[in-house]
Amino acid sequence: MQDILIVSGTRPEIIKLAPLYHALCSLVWARVRWLHTGQHEEMACQMLNCFAIRPDFVLQREGSTLREFSAGCRRQIDQVLQQHACSLVIVQGDTESAFVGALAAFYHGLPVAHVEAGLRTYNLARPFPEEGLRQMISRLARFHFPPTARSRLALQAEGIADDAIHVTGNTVVDAQHWACHRHGVQRRAAGRGHLLVTFHRRESWGDGVFDICSAIADLARQQPELKVLFPVHRNPVVREPVQDLLGGIGNIELCDPLDYVEMQQALADAWLLLTDSGGLQEEAPTFGVPVLVLRDETERPEAVQAGCALLIGPSYEAIVLHVNRLLADPHAHRRMAQVQSPFGDGQACRRIVAVLERQLAPAMPISLAA
Repeated sequence: MQDILIVSGTRPEIIKLAPLYHALCSLVWARVRWLHTGQHEEMACQMLNCFAIRPDFVLQREGSTLREFSAGCRRQIDQVLQQHACSLVIVQGDTESAFVGALAAFYHGLPVAHVEAGLRTYNLARPFPEEGLRQMISRLARFHFPPTARSRLALQAEGIADDAIHVTGNTVVDAQHWACHRHGVQRRAAGRGHLLVTFHRRESWGDGVFDICSAIADLARQQPELKVLFPVHRNPVVREPVQDLLGGIGNIELCDPLDYVEMQQALADAWLLLTDSGGLQEEAPTFGVPVLVLRDETERPEAVQAGCALLIGPSYEAIVLHVNRLLADPHAHRRMAQVQSPFGDGQACRRIVAVLERQLAPAMPISLAA
């Protein structure tokens, strides 16, 4: 048996690793364990329950800063790796949990598999610290699973050997297929549907929050038939100005963060998505929902290149301009909505398992006829 440890701590990691976990658990040659770092606490627990995952190891979150969390997480993962034999550590994306998991595996001489490898902005400040963490994981990984051909090119340009790179598609699409089938997610909205809004990243704080909210407020007042659904992040840096600027506007619904299935339903019923989220940039095209990305850079340019997303930044003028343009031009909206998702076909986990099976599974004995 090959012992495989999956390390995750945040809501997006759980979403993208859950279908891979279930695929690996079905194998006869692998024993899979899930380690939860506690980086996202309440949201992560909801997500684990949604995907029917019970972690084998749950770490105690230490400290209130990212530095303190990182130090405590590294120490506890070291203890797990010392006490339990392991053949492979799997991490996903660009979180502190992913980087610390990869670094701990590296110091224990264990191969690292990096799911969703090769995404880049090449601007270490945006997103921070994710861009730097993702690049550092690429220096440590043995198996690189980029979701797209563009991500593969980035890894090749950084000198990573071709035989270590395996394009798979993004496991987020696998997760969507799993959840939609299990929970019956499908479009239920009559007519156009709502404008779905989310933002939470550090680069959106301060003036960005004010500009985004001011634009949404003016659009809602000018277009009273336009319904706006806004799940508001719990961080008070976001939550307080959002409540001040958008609370009380009749066609804007402010709500608590949605769980995964609720968010998939919100996407299925959406007309347009305004977001600074990386994961939602990947998820919206599955439902044919155009995306306006509230960032100046994105590590997921495939959606922009395909034509189902526009990178507009967080400015008031850009938001008002592009939302009004799509309201006035249904053909432009339809062109964006009809673009096939550039992030995969829902078979990413099958491809990852095939690679790991070739590399890790013990050779099956051959029975010779007498």
